[in-house]
Amino acid sequence: MTVVVELAGAGYAYEDGPAVLSGVDFGIERGRALVLLGRNGSGKTTLMRLLSGGLRPGTGELRLDGERVAYDRAGLTRLRTSVQLVVQDPDDQLFAASVEQDVSFGPMNLGLAEAEVRARVDAALAALDITALRDRPTHLLSYGQRKRAAIAGAVAMAPRVLILDEPTAGLDPDGQERLLDVLAGLRADGTTVVMATHDVDLAVRWADDAAVLTPSGIRTGPAHGLLSDPELLASAGLRQAWSPAVTAFLRARGLLSEHAPGPRTPEALAGLRP
Repeated sequence: MTVVVELAGAGYAYEDGPAVLSGVDFGIERGRALVLLGRNGSGKTTLMRLLSGGLRPGTGELRLDGERVAYDRAGLTRLRTSVQLVVQDPDDQLFAASVEQDVSFGPMNLGLAEAEVRARVDAALAALDITALRDRPTHLLSYGQRKRAAIAGAVAMAPRVLILDEPTAGLDPDGQERLLDVLAGLRADGTTVVMATHDVDLAVRWADDAAVLTPSGIRTGPAHGLLSDPELLASAGLRQAWSPAVTAFLRARGLLSEHAPGPRTPEALAGLRP
């Protein structure tokens, strides 16, 4: 697998505080759906901001395509055309009067031609299924619509890696499913998606790989295997995932063969045949 962006020996401490992260070696592989999990204060937000250039490592370095990122205008522009972060609260990200103005802000700042900006905005609005909202004032959007508009602004930058901080938080079940459909479409178009969440069941269902932040460091690996470890989840302040627990129960009672995939949702469980 090709690593797009990575931290090497990275550490970070906020002013007058202890180190939040130390000696971190962590990369995002192209084409993989990656989930970040950990309790509040574990360093997830710091990790995402380091990867997207919002923070600069106090020790170690950030690399893009194997090259050290320079924290000057050219270096950060290069990084942000490849990696985009969407924060948890869309109101912290939306600022323009209308959806179209907000989504077009990033591409315009890149100095792109007007036709290219328009094409990127059209594509981003279509990808997030909010074309009909392009002229809507941002303050009149619902919470779910604001989430989509914020993501569209990042997508319009045509990043290779899209990092989302708790994208499903505050959404009702239908809104969550619609957002997951959108993310599936982005992945199909070649965007690598990284999601931070506290929802372990969502992580098992959605992700290829997982990174679990614990007091002793970051554990990484295939999502289903890593999130089947109750001790690891407990150390990270997370509850046990539903899918691995149900799968283990079914196998222990001979209701599911050793190599058959377990159900990832209650609907999949209901569809199993003895």
